[in-house]
Amino acid sequence: MDASLEQRLTARFGSLLGPILFFVLEVVEIVLISAAVIIPIRYFLIQPFYVKGASMEPNFFDHEYLIIDELSYRFREPERGETVVFRYPRDSRQFFIKRVVGLPGETVEITAGNILIYNEEHPNGIVLEEEYVSESRTDGRVKSVLAPDEYYLLGDNRDESLDSRAFGPVKRKGIVGRVWVRGLPLPRAGTFAAPEYNL
Repeated sequence: MDASLEQRLTARFGSLLGPILFFVLEVVEIVLISAAVIIPIRYFLIQPFYVKGASMEPNFFDHEYLIIDELSYRFREPERGETVVFRYPRDSRQFFIKRVVGLPGETVEITAGNILIYNEEHPNGIVLEEEYVSESRTDGRVKSVLAPDEYYLLGDNRDESLDSRAFGPVKRKGIVGRVWVRGLPLPRAGTFAAPEYNL
């Protein structure tokens, strides 16, 4: 705000009240400009997320603070290996964090502790090698054919994870974004990228 406004306020409301009103108007202006910048970023581009539970150990621990990138998936689809935050299919008010294992159109089979992926490149199936998982095997015996808008999501700590083995594939519209940055704790801060696979 310019000095002429302060002078006009001083002339109208007096030498004490004029500068106070000028200060209040400046604060309101700063708050409005900040809100105009921060709110779209917070609701459409990035979002904070607080890890709860042990389902993603040893890669993400309870109480870690993450930043979720919501923008990338407006221009591309989730990739295998990316860690994503999504709405729990049985209660959309809850948010879960898991890793993308199966992609739309694929068949995911869990058998003998292994994950097999069936797709155009591997019609007879191929065992998915996962260096990021804990030492536990993937329990269960499941075969799931994914629709064109579905993803198969699993926790890295398979023994402690409520994931697609229990609630099935997750629709694309339920995926909020990918884990981009770990902010806290500071010694573990960093960014994330999808791992490379043998597929």
